[in-house]
Amino acid sequence: MKLNYKRTFFIGLAFFSICAFWQMYDNIIPLILKNTFHLGETNIGVLMAMDNVLALFLLPFFGRLSDKINTPLGKRTPFILVGTTVALIAMAFLPIADRNANLIQFYIFLGIVLLAMGFYRSPAVALMPDLTPKPLRSKANAIINLMGTLGAVYTLGIVILLVNDEEVKKNGYTKVFIAVAIIMIIAVVLLLITIREKKLSEQIAKEYPSELVEEEVIETQKGSMSPEVKKSFYFILASVFLWFTAYNAVTTAFSRYSQQVWNLQEGDFADFLIVATVAALISYIPIGHISSKIGRKKTIIGGIVLMGFSFLCGSFFLEYSPLVNLIFATTGIGWASINVNSYPMVVEMCKSADIGKYTGLYYTFSMAAQVFTPILSGALLQYVSYRTLFPYAVFFSLAALCTMLRVKHGDSKPLKKSSVIENFDTPD
Repeated sequence: MKLNYKRTFFIGLAFFSICAFWQMYDNIIPLILKNTFHLGETNIGVLMAMDNVLALFLLPFFGRLSDKINTPLGKRTPFILVGTTVALIAMAFLPIADRNANLIQFYIFLGIVLLAMGFYRSPAVALMPDLTPKPLRSKANAIINLMGTLGAVYTLGIVILLVNDEEVKKNGYTKVFIAVAIIMIIAVVLLLITIREKKLSEQIAKEYPSELVEEEVIETQKGSMSPEVKKSFYFILASVFLWFTAYNAVTTAFSRYSQQVWNLQEGDFADFLIVATVAALISYIPIGHISSKIGRKKTIIGGIVLMGFSFLCGSFFLEYSPLVNLIFATTGIGWASINVNSYPMVVEMCKSADIGKYTGLYYTFSMAAQVFTPILSGALLQYVSYRTLFPYAVFFSLAALCTMLRVKHGDSKPLKKSSVIENFDTPD
């Protein structure tokens, strides 16, 4: 049984388009809210948290809804088609509202965009397991995540090319919106042309009947969690919340921080985020080898220490220095060390039949952090100082380290991957 890499690549185009959009959203929308509409940092933080609030409700709802429908296009494709179309139409009005400084219009169409993106994200992610035999899903999920990273890097590249003081004064962020919209259209059209979901589902059902596909065996406690395992489970969920609180504060606010503290131009912040993203991407393979030798917990702890130390160093820079690139590179490596190993530790503690339930809990805590941290960090930026950003991230990194040290279960050493590509396998 071999993975169809070509098919998986085309399936991954949906996640590519999603990540391209969210990279633009996280970096450009705060700049518009601040520079065009002159909102305070607290209000910006609240608005930037709204997508995560919506995600807490929309992602599970539409994921379950897509399980229940059956159309000539399949279960997931209609959601991808409708969601992308509505999102693109609404996106077209955002740069118009920005140029006209029409806040009400901007709110309305931004709300529509967020609803549309929430409408199809879960079905888009579910398309991969639908069309991939169970034993091959790790390799397939690695490719999906790589596609998502490429989508994010594409948008950061566009920001570097198209966002500068002169361009923003002349055209606002219109060209960025157009470039992201074009790549989303291309990605989804290619997906619709190459992936005929209904036909492929029937074909795979015939080629790989369920009785011939062994379900992944996970060693777990029999029955419900023992008190000791449950304690570890609560501590790792707390850790997930805390390290997302630290990391997301920096990624959400850095586009404004770079202007206010380091006096950089509009699009210069994207250089650092690309450094962090590329460093994380490159480090997945060695991290996979390290965790196979020393275990997941030690690798995560090393990642927290590295990320927290990087944030601490960042707080000492009063102005831009080329050394900042090194800080963001080590941040990316630290974050990859955490991200690769945390989700497997969560599901290691549960029964096989409960993996979906506990996966949902993992995302509930990560999303909750991404709702909480833009608001709190935004208030500190507005009412105290922009220079609170990195100390804030250091504090929550240390808190995550404290809770992670209390985790005593879920630390079985993962086997070395059978192929290099599997080392990129992380949750969507």
